[in-house]
Amino acid sequence: MSHQDAINHLRNRREAVHAGGGEARIKAQHEKGKLTARERIEEFVDPGSFVEHQTYIRGRSEEFGLANKRNPGDGVVTGSAKVGGRQIWLSVQDFTVLGGSLGEMHARRIADAQEMAMKTGSPFIAINDSGGARIQEGILSLEGYGDIFRNNTLASGVIPQISVILGPCAGGAVYSPAITDFVCMVSGVSNMYITGPDVIRAVTGEEISHEDLGGADAHCSKSGVAHFNFTDEQSGFAFLRKLLGYLPSNNRELPPIAESEDPADRSTAPLLEIVPEEEKRAYDMTAVVTEVLDRDSFLEVHAQFARNIVVGFGKLAGRTVGVIANQPMHLAAVLDIDASDKAARFVRFCDAFNVPILSFVDVPGFLPGVGQEHGGIIRHGAKLLFAIAEATVPKIALIIRKAYGGAFISMSSKALGYDRVLALPIAQIAVMGAEGAANVIFRRDIKASDDPEQTRKDKVNEFKETVMDPFIAAGFGYVDDIVNPAECRAEVIRSLEIVSRKRVDRPYKKHGNIPL
Repeated sequence: MSHQDAINHLRNRREAVHAGGGEARIKAQHEKGKLTARERIEEFVDPGSFVEHQTYIRGRSEEFGLANKRNPGDGVVTGSAKVGGRQIWLSVQDFTVLGGSLGEMHARRIADAQEMAMKTGSPFIAINDSGGARIQEGILSLEGYGDIFRNNTLASGVIPQISVILGPCAGGAVYSPAITDFVCMVSGVSNMYITGPDVIRAVTGEEISHEDLGGADAHCSKSGVAHFNFTDEQSGFAFLRKLLGYLPSNNRELPPIAESEDPADRSTAPLLEIVPEEEKRAYDMTAVVTEVLDRDSFLEVHAQFARNIVVGFGKLAGRTVGVIANQPMHLAAVLDIDASDKAARFVRFCDAFNVPILSFVDVPGFLPGVGQEHGGIIRHGAKLLFAIAEATVPKIALIIRKAYGGAFISMSSKALGYDRVLALPIAQIAVMGAEGAANVIFRRDIKASDDPEQTRKDKVNEFKETVMDPFIAAGFGYVDDIVNPAECRAEVIRSLEIVSRKRVDRPYKKHGNIPL
């Protein structure tokens, strides 16, 4: 073969690979409102930065009766690229080729990209759009999933892993996204479920649509499986580019520091208007968070799920922080099973990737009730306690209003390793609220009084002054400073600077046994 013939052959093979499943299938993909695999890569990464890996992989098509099927790349595109100038690795399933089904070489290609991401210390992004396991390949498909799951597990806490669901993701395929750090979905496009509506109808008799069973809204607001819900693919990719800018490439690096035009000493006097003086009035904690953080820097995570707690990333003087914040607008900000899981998972991600934790506290306790107790609130609440105590990154707490009982411990206790605990002058710190405490401690005095109601009010005020006042906790060293609301931003930034070089030595162990 001459040089020119070889070059022509190479050109033809490249064109065949880039054509995916052919014009008809690409048209069908577009008619569903979906981009093709290569269009998704172009939309997501820096222009001209994508370098394909193992471009010409093909499955053993003749052996499995697929010889007449068009299968370039075996239904997946993998490679390395840059996002915001930083290296990533990614796999993008191609639904136009064999329905994006996962077979032996398809899985091997994804697994190899995962391994390259770990070797190079780069984030790994998996874009899922697949009909599931390739039935013709049987055990080879199942073992392929096993390879991917194992690599997901090995990479956990080593490199950030993000899954983007842009089509069907069913059966065993759902477990890879579930192991990764963040799962993104698009309304009306994404579906995830172990078994689809037809199987459910046959087994249980329940009728449900694909969207109601495993769509973006279901998983972002009900199951908590997914973290982000987008209206279209383009907005999802734009958000992911921004999110990656907050994260380090791997666990041996610190998060990138951005230039901030927001003055570190900017007054946060608006907190006086945001936080009501009446202790039982609700307010939006996200308004407090955004007032303290650098302007327009807060990226909320899991916004639709367990809304009684807020988690997300932000910047303080250009430095990335992970925020956990009680939300009085929902369930009076109590911690329940879902909120505990949500916060614990987020804290462990931050700790794995050197992201300091900033806690905004206004919590009356853990949610009481038979359903919560029988659902395992003890076990789930312990996850949050475990995650906070285990975390070695800088941990700062700002007590806004209430901090009661075990919820105080999980959100702001120095005993659990919070390095700096700050409180507003209106903060209340105690085992329980004043009214409940007074009814227990002073019940005899109240009962014996000529005016029980007035006596009860007097005892409530007495308890607030002698037990709950933040200066009492500060007197014992459990609160480091009481801060003026107008100076919250400046004080939190100073605290972050103070503890930014924190180092913690822990006893040797293989790993802890978190109460799952």
